[in-house]
Amino acid sequence: MVSVVGPTACGKTSLAVELALAIPGAEVISADSRQVYRGMDIGTGKDIAEYTRDGVTVPSHLLDIVDAGEKYNLFEFQRDFLAAYEDIGSRGAYPVMCGGSGLYVESVLQGYRLLPVPENSSLRAALEEKTLEELTALLATYKQLHNNTDTDNKKRAIRAIEIEEYYRTCPVEERYFPQIKALTVGVQVDREVRRERISRRLRERLECGMVDEVRRLLDSGLQPDQLIYYGLEYKFLTLYITGAMSYDEMVKGLEIAIHQFAKRQMTWFRGMEKRGVKIHWLDGSQPAGALVEQIKEMLYD
Repeated sequence: MVSVVGPTACGKTSLAVELALAIPGAEVISADSRQVYRGMDIGTGKDIAEYTRDGVTVPSHLLDIVDAGEKYNLFEFQRDFLAAYEDIGSRGAYPVMCGGSGLYVESVLQGYRLLPVPENSSLRAALEEKTLEELTALLATYKQLHNNTDTDNKKRAIRAIEIEEYYRTCPVEERYFPQIKALTVGVQVDREVRRERISRRLRERLECGMVDEVRRLLDSGLQPDQLIYYGLEYKFLTLYITGAMSYDEMVKGLEIAIHQFAKRQMTWFRGMEKRGVKIHWLDGSQPAGALVEQIKEMLYD
């Protein structure tokens, strides 16, 4: 498998499609935590049109598989990824994974073995009374933390404790996940170029109806909190539509948030390298054709 990673607005989707067109029988598996949702297209940067070039459409997987408003998680992603991966292999095709959700990507490349953990309503009710500081201290009493972002907010901390408590009281065998041999390439551009692309991309999405997309989701019956949960575009646009901030405040705040998100993505990928994932970084300012040739050389080597 080839895995194409990188921060938002680096051009990884376009590169993954060009690569898939250059490899006979290749198909793209998305590793994006929000592009799984139906009806959330502009805000997630789904760029469906990217998958068709000169009348040829590259098959894609894990796009539009969950209704907006639901909560998709890492365990479900691994399950769905493996089903797509095995389906592609069974037909003699070749998988190209593409995504910027570092945890999703790493769970595949490192073969995370996860367990399905059900909700514990009584435990959640008891933990809800505690502050984030108290939850953090409680989480630290467990031998194994779920991940390093578990104490970002109360909701995550409560879920992390719920998971650890389940592991402690309900020992079961780890879930099987195969070791997949993958060439991982990263697309990076100069920080100022990335910032300019992010800002331009945000303006384009607003002009293409991103506000109307969020309005449609709210009109369909979704509650504001359900969309705010998805963060970034859906958080800021929902706050604007519900009157919690002005249009200018929304645009400025969202732009800053996306820049910060791209920085966190790069931090995660650098961490992946320290944890043993070899990423071959490519200069995203080069033409796609040149990048494809570099990747093909690495593949054949």
